[in-house]
Parts: sequence; structure tokens; C-alpha cells
Amino acid sequence: MSKSILSSVVLSIALSVSSFNTLAQLTLDKAQSTVNFISTKNEHVSETHTFDNFSGELSEQGKLTITIDIASVETLVPIRNERMQKMLFNMSDYSSATFTAQVDPALTKLEAGEMKRVTVAGEMMIAGNKAPISFEVMLTGLKDGSINATTATPTILSASEFNLDEGVAALQKVANLKSISKSVPLSFSATFSR
Repeated sequence: MSKSILSSVVLSIALSVSSFNTLAQLTLDKAQSTVNFISTKNEHVSETHTFDNFSGELSEQGKLTITIDIASVETLVPIRNERMQKMLFNMSDYSSATFTAQVDPALTKLEAGEMKRVTVAGEMMIAGNKAPISFEVMLTGLKDGSINATTATPTILSASEFNLDEGVAALQKVANLKSISKSVPLSFSATFSR
């Protein structure tokens, strides 16, 4: 076999492997995904908020990484967005929140229409503080090889777990509220595409 033919064969194999690895990686499709949380003030007034900018990857080996842009918090009240960014999440030092987990690699290869309910246990980092967190998730395989992951039940995040108590107190004071709940339900619907 000539050198040029051998080089072509090696290059073809390398490109094939590279293409396979690219296809194996699942990427969070922001346009088809949502991240929501609920805050409660003055004991009985609850409101739903979102994060509008986030990214994520799920590898063929089951490594999951989600990154949420703190600047994208949306409460429908601009001054409240700004106060949350600065006073609660300390955005000047910590511009993002992250969730990392290891899931069963078989879950990255669901057939179209196949559904599985699983617990995804991992670690969340908010404002530089880490805590173990788990989500009850319904996974659904889609026609194009994508996977949708939707919370079957909301996960309750505690401000105390992430050392956010002072931030909550500061928000309560500046808004002149009787109370702000330190327990926040978080839910999401995330589509991972190939």
C-alpha cells in the first residue's frame, strides 16, 4: 500500500471517529428548554421566575453538565432582577450556577417514544457554594435521537444549603417585605439534541 493511500485511510478513520464522537455528544437545546423557580413572599404570595440563558452537555459516557447564566434571571420586574443578581447571587463574583452529575450512559440512547423515570443525583453550585441535589426526572426519547428531560416533581432548593440566607434577608429588607421563603421549588424541561 502506497504512503498516499495509507494516509487517506488513516485520515478517513480519524474523521469517522471524530464524527461519531460529535454525534454521541448531546447538547442542550435552549430554544426547546426552560428553567423555572418559584419564590414566595409575605407568606402567601408566590411567583414563577425563569432563567432565560443556559447551556449544557450530556456525553455518551453519561457526564451531565448544566450552566445557568445568572444575568438571565427573569422575574418580570427589572429592579427585582437586578437585586437578585447582585444581592442574592453575588453575580459580580459568580456569573453562573452549575449542576453536574453522572448518569447511566444507557439513558443517552433512548429509542423514540421510550420513557424512563429516573433520579438524577449530582452537585449544584450557586454563588460559589456547593450542595448535593437530586431531581426526579422523566426522560423521553425523541424521533431525531434527541432526549427530553422534564422534572416529574419540583426539587426544593434551600437558601441555607448555598449560604444565601444573608442575601434573602437583604432582599426582604430592601423590598420592605414581611417575609421571603428560603425554600424554592425548581423545575425544568430540557431537550438534548445530537
